[in-house]
Amino acid sequence: MKVAIVHDWIVSYGGGEKVVLKLHQMFPEAPIYTSVYDKKKMEKYFGGLDIRTSFIQKLPFGIRKYRYYLPLMPVAFEQFDLTGYDLVISSSSCCSKGVNVEANTTHICYCHTPMRYAWDMYNKYNRGNFLKRMIVTWQMHKLRQWDYISSNRVDCFLANSKNVEKRINKHYRREANVLYPPIDKEFYEEYDESHYTNKNYLLVTRFVSYKKVELVIRTFNELGLPLMVVGDGPERRKLLKIAKDNITFKKVMKKESLIEEYRNCRAFVFMAEEDFGMVMAEARSLWETSYCIQKRWSIRNCNR
Repeated sequence: MKVAIVHDWIVSYGGGEKVVLKLHQMFPEAPIYTSVYDKKKMEKYFGGLDIRTSFIQKLPFGIRKYRYYLPLMPVAFEQFDLTGYDLVISSSSCCSKGVNVEANTTHICYCHTPMRYAWDMYNKYNRGNFLKRMIVTWQMHKLRQWDYISSNRVDCFLANSKNVEKRINKHYRREANVLYPPIDKEFYEEYDESHYTNKNYLLVTRFVSYKKVELVIRTFNELGLPLMVVGDGPERRKLLKIAKDNITFKKVMKKESLIEEYRNCRAFVFMAEEDFGMVMAEARSLWETSYCIQKRWSIRNCNR
């Protein structure tokens, strides 16, 4: 069976990228089609894989400012030649589900969410001066129409949560099956909590507006409590400017190091209304592992 994987963009490491890598483990011969690929940042995760990019990759500042090319993304994904594939799997929170496939090709979309800025969060994104609002309103009106029409190209929708299942049904008028995203087994490994200092509060996220990172930082600025922020994204420079000395930043790190940060934190901070929220599941799985160990220890002591 000939399989292709399609993803919106590969420029930072988050939940969507973890899903794509798991899909590639299932279908190791499958090429990955995407609008842009930041090789410098993402080679340590995607190095050696067959990554095929759109024309946006070659446009001025296409990799860094790819979001400004959003009006061109429907065309970019429609131009991918997926002739001859038996199965196409799109990992989509934007335009990747809009690829054209042959009549005999099955297209499964693993939907992280219908695009937020066109539907649920449209009014939150459409803020600014009058000219900006007019441009965004005009562009989003067309993009919303394309997004709805292109949803009919998908044979089967998989939603990463019941929350997203409701959005798919509301905006696309399509049924979806819920399939929760994968959480690495390393997060469920037992550990001795007494070895950790629990000094910092921890936030792990992408630096984009709907994640509400700025609100968290301003709150900890006032509280003066130690906060470690792990992540990267377009708002990084602004967030670094407003953060006080009690807040430290680390870019995306290796999984083993991230697990250590989860284990070492005093509490995990989570502010966004998420589609699924893989970091919350990771933090919770570590807490449940520690809790189960403590419960077993308590039971053993009670039986003595």
